[in-house]
Order: sequence, then structure tokens, then C-alpha cells
Amino acid sequence: MRHAGNVQPKPPAATPEPFINPYDDADPFEPFEQCAPSNPDSSGIDSVGASETVYSRSSERKRKTSVKEARNARRPQPSLKDRALGFLSRREYSRAELSRKLRSYAEEADALEKVLDDLEHDGWLSSERFVESVVHRRASRMGGARIVSGLKRHAVGDALISDTAGKLAQTETARAQAVWDKKFGTPPETPAERAKQARFLAARGFPSSTIGKVLKGGDEDWTDEFTDD
Repeated sequence: MRHAGNVQPKPPAATPEPFINPYDDADPFEPFEQCAPSNPDSSGIDSVGASETVYSRSSERKRKTSVKEARNARRPQPSLKDRALGFLSRREYSRAELSRKLRSYAEEADALEKVLDDLEHDGWLSSERFVESVVHRRASRMGGARIVSGLKRHAVGDALISDTAGKLAQTETARAQAVWDKKFGTPPETPAERAKQARFLAARGFPSSTIGKVLKGGDEDWTDEFTDD
């Protein structure tokens, strides 16, 4: 039997230190990631000290430059003439159209005009070839009026436009007949059908005299039946 005087008293229990939440002072309207520890190691302790955690609340983030952007920054920009040749390698352009394409790249208007002059002199830029390409693409689908109207907007010259209009007029009826055959192929049986077919041909740019021939109505004037687009 042990004597009471031999019992050692237990030391008082250590009072635990109060837990301090490092996020208590964080702005609730900031993203959570901005309140996270700055550069923590694998143990979650910052490199500043073994027992001290530092939090960064900076809202600024540096954007990394991509490899593509870095390459483009080092790559020399193409010259005005190189850009023009790039456009012309894909299709024919009128001078007015190519000028609009290059305007944003030209520092001076005189420099742009000089490039266009050189391209015309060297045969890279040609109004004649541009007109031929337009006629080749559109003659089988549109009347001469629509094609000529587009050429006027490109300012290719009155003489060239007049010559093109004369050539289109020689094949106008045959081209209108081909367009009508592809779309309808059957003569209209009622006035409503006749008006519908006439409006279709007029929207394609064919004149009323040509429309009357295609619809077997002679040289009728269809201007009261529809409005050209």
C-alpha cells in the first residue's frame, strides 16, 4: 500500500494557444487565390521562416508572353509591296480595291501610290485582267447591268467599262436563257408565275427586253411588274 505522501502531483495542463485564422482579414470580394500563401514549399511553410507564413494579396498578375507572340515580335514585318503581292497571288484586284486593302498598313499615302504604280508597271496589277476575272465569275449568273454596276464601283475606267458592256450585250439573251433554264425550265402558266420568273431574272440584272424574250413574250416592258434590286 502506497502512502499518500509519495504521490507526485500532476503538472498543470498547458493552455493551448488560440488559433489565428490567417484569412480573417482577407477582403471577401477578392479572389481566394489572391489570399493564398506566397511561394509555399511542399510543407506549406513559407521560405521566410519556419514558423511564419506570409500571404500575398496583390491583385496584379503578370501575363506570360506566349511562344507565338514572342516569335511574331522578333519576326520582321512584311513590306507594303510584299503585302500587295500576297493579295494578288490569291486573285485579281482592281487598283481601288487593293488600295483600300493596303491603306491601314501604309504610313504615307504617297508611299502607297508609289507601290501601286510599280505593281501596274511590272504587270502585277491590271485593270484588264481584273475585269476579265469578274466577267468570268459572274457572266453565267448575272445580267450585264449588275456586272457593269460592280465595275463602276471599282473605278476601272470608262473606256474599259463601255467595252465590257458591249460584249455582255451580245450574249445577254443566251445567258438569261441559261439562268432561267437552271432555275425554272418550264414556261409560266399563269400571270403570277410569269411575274415571279420575271422578277427573278430582273434581280439578276437582266433588262426587261431580254426577260420578255426568255419568257416568250416578245419585247415587253416589265418595269411596272417588278423593281430591280
